[in-house]
Parts: sequence; C-alpha cells; structure tokens
Amino acid sequence: MKIKKRYHIKKKKMKEILDQIGEFSLLIPRKATVEIIETDENDIILINGEPLLMFMDERVVPTLRGAIHMKDIEKGYVVVDMGAVRFLANGADVMSPGIVDADPEIERDDIVIVVDEKHRKPLAVGISLISGPEMIENDSGKAIKTIHHIGDAIWNLEV
Repeated sequence: MKIKKRYHIKKKKMKEILDQIGEFSLLIPRKATVEIIETDENDIILINGEPLLMFMDERVVPTLRGAIHMKDIEKGYVVVDMGAVRFLANGADVMSPGIVDADPEIERDDIVIVVDEKHRKPLAVGISLISGPEMIENDSGKAIKTIHHIGDAIWNLEV
C-alpha cells in the first residue's frame, strides 16, 4: 500500500463522517486528532495516529483496529466457527456453513464485522451478500465478501 497524501480533516467533512458511522462514532473522542491518508487502495482515517476507520467506495467503515477498540459490537456482527479462522486470516470470503450466529438486522450490502466464536475477536470486515437470518439458515454458498482482514496491508499499516 502506497501513501499518496496525508492531511487533517475539515470540520464539515468530520460532521459527515460522524453522521455516517453510527455506533462507531465512539471511536472519535472530542479532542482527537483526525487525519486522512490517501493511498493507492482505500483512503484511511487516522484517529490520534491509529487507522481506525476507512473509506470503502463512498461509505466510511471501521477497520479491524477500530472494531477491536469498540470491545462489544452490538450491530452488524457475524460469528464464525473456529474452523473458519485460518481461512479468514488469509483473506477468504465467509461461507454460510461457517457462520454460527449473525445480527438478525443485517441486510444485503451492509458492512459487517466478522468475529470468532471462542474469543469474539474481530477477524474481518466485509460486505454482506445475504441477510443475517439467511446466513444462519443456509448450508452452502458465500455469505460475506471480505474487504479487510487480519494480516492485510491496512492491518499492518504503520504511520
């Protein structure tokens, strides 16, 4: 990942981001230093020097570090069995048979945080391809397209 530009965020843009991220707005303390890093892939939002949010298309989504800072994720979570962990660490998409539980309010094209069954630690951020109830019911097929996972360039970003 190549960094092209780094700059502080303007107040108007900050308000737009806060309106968009919902419960993840807790990641941005009142007096935080908020910057944007433009890269050759996705632009990343640094909060006090840590990459906690990123732009995905026109949406602002949490990075795994952001999800870890949140501790308990109440909405948009998907729980996978421990057998899926090694595949997710390599960037695989999430398949329905590996899903143990999911937020019933998830709809198609929502941003989701994938956590492991045992420790409830975030493993990946993805876009849902089906609804939450369908993820649990289905015995086959892809449920989530992975956009960011442990060990990728965003996870390893040092600034």
